[in-house]
Amino acid sequence: MHAVEIIIAKRDGHELSDEQIRWIIDSYTKGTVPDEQIASLLMAILWRGMNDRELATWTQAMIDSGERIDLSSVTRPLVDKHSTGGVGDKISLPLCPLVAACGGAVPQLSGRGLGITGGTLDKMESIAGWNMMLTNEQMAEQLESIGVVICAAGADLAPADKKLYALRDVVGCVESIPLISSSIMSKKIAEGTQSLVLDVKVGRGAFMKTVDNARTLAQTMVGIGHRAGVNTVALLTNMDTPLGFTAGNALEVRESLEVLSGRGPADVRELTIRLAEEMLLAAGLDITLPEHNPTMALDDGRALDVWNQMVRAQGGDPEAPLPVAAHRREVKADAAGIVTDLDAYAIGVAAWRLGAGRARKEDAVSAGAGVVWHVREGDDVKAGDLLFELFADDESRFDGGLEALTSAIKIGSDRPNARPLVLEKITFVH
Repeated sequence: MHAVEIIIAKRDGHELSDEQIRWIIDSYTKGTVPDEQIASLLMAILWRGMNDRELATWTQAMIDSGERIDLSSVTRPLVDKHSTGGVGDKISLPLCPLVAACGGAVPQLSGRGLGITGGTLDKMESIAGWNMMLTNEQMAEQLESIGVVICAAGADLAPADKKLYALRDVVGCVESIPLISSSIMSKKIAEGTQSLVLDVKVGRGAFMKTVDNARTLAQTMVGIGHRAGVNTVALLTNMDTPLGFTAGNALEVRESLEVLSGRGPADVRELTIRLAEEMLLAAGLDITLPEHNPTMALDDGRALDVWNQMVRAQGGDPEAPLPVAAHRREVKADAAGIVTDLDAYAIGVAAWRLGAGRARKEDAVSAGAGVVWHVREGDDVKAGDLLFELFADDESRFDGGLEALTSAIKIGSDRPNARPLVLEKITFVH
């Protein structure tokens, strides 16, 4: 095998053989093929794409580059969820313990945030004492006893993906749907789940800006999952406007606890319940039965009980106060009218600039920083009404946050049309 021949073949639009794909992934993981050659291959894939067979083999080769977690000792049905990321997307926090409270086992291996998209691990680290590092044995034990784990993926899980992900970012190949889908699915399949529900965000605050592109990504990932033996479905969900009323780590944990207490913002509660229903159905559980019904488990306190058990099991104190930023600013309405637009992307940029996100993986984040908004699209406001609260530990960050929010909201005279939160469901088509 020669890397140059493989690059040329894909560059010229030819299919790669299974042997070529396995060899190039294995060689790159071991360091015998250099970054510059893989960069050329990634660009060729971005332009030429991959067919279903190539993509299945590429994904499996990434899985085979490391360990596949053995969760066969867990007697509950294993089901996980992955979101492609958005602004205010704290759904994993209430969702995972909710599904566990209804009889599932959720091995949620999560990551940190980058740019305007918040990371589940960053949010969870707002909780005093919480530990994100668990061994595979600890994961299996906690899944059996409590039904949920939220933790970091180990270094041995799909190591090829870690190298490819870092390279894609610096060579302009992030947007390739085959590369995005194989990156996501290799980790989810390697974690050992039996079923998977994908939340593919669509809109200004999401990576996929159009429904057509989001649908293609969802269909591609669902296909990869089924070909690997994982029962996979996807929902396309609206990310033109942000979820809930908060963007920022501790702020989103606080809002998630409201949802787990049977309250919280209507959209966060709606999406949490809808995804829980899809996960429980995928796991083969009957959601019409009280013990498997997510609405009942939210409202009767079972989901909150599981959250508290999970946090304690991982060294955290669910009773400890959450971090609060040192400084606060307000933005008020200049005039009366109707909120005609609330831009998720602009709010995400503001939260990021205030310290809630990072520009590079090695950057630190502020647990208390972020944005709280007090209005939604369609709300009536009067001059002087509070629109936003900004939180930061460093006062110098307020200028950038305020600048981003100047384009985040529009107030006019026409009430906007309501947009559904869930746009489509994508299932496997043979």
